[in-house]
Amino acid sequence: MIKEVIVVEGRDDTVAVKRAVEADTIETGGSAINEATLRKIELAMERRGVIIFTDPDHAGERIRKIVAKRVPGCKHAFLREADATKAGDIGVENASPEAIREALERVRTEAPPEEEAAPAQIDWEDLMAAGLIVHPRAAERRRFMGERLGIGYCNGKQFYKRLAIFRISREEFAGALAQLETKEAKNE
Repeated sequence: MIKEVIVVEGRDDTVAVKRAVEADTIETGGSAINEATLRKIELAMERRGVIIFTDPDHAGERIRKIVAKRVPGCKHAFLREADATKAGDIGVENASPEAIREALERVRTEAPPEEEAAPAQIDWEDLMAAGLIVHPRAAERRRFMGERLGIGYCNGKQFYKRLAIFRISREEFAGALAQLETKEAKNE
């Protein structure tokens, strides 16, 4: 049984999560998340904690941002796009129970707002040196790094923010980068 309440987008996501783990969910009803749902999520956060587990697409990211802004301190679980895609459709409901369990095991907690204001451990120069921005394959490299770090795929600016929000250490970053470089060396 997962202690926290898992925030998902819809009924099919709840069914998929419950196939994988024993947990309670709150459904946002898609990207049209309303005030009553946000209040339920706030109450769940006060009583049990919340894990945001939305689809790895634009709508899922929009919902994640809305909930995280309204309810600070949430935990986040990210599915790899490949694990959530079936016949061209992207969503938690398409993921296998194993992929869902793996994503929930790699949950990341947001830094409190006062810690977010602290200087980031990884700066823009680190991202450039790692080829995660201003690089011909930056998007592909960020996808790999996001999966390894458990923070999901996003653009360069959002990736930089997530590194700070989820307090990714230089050691974690270096480890994931080493895996990326090993993978690329094998593929050459």
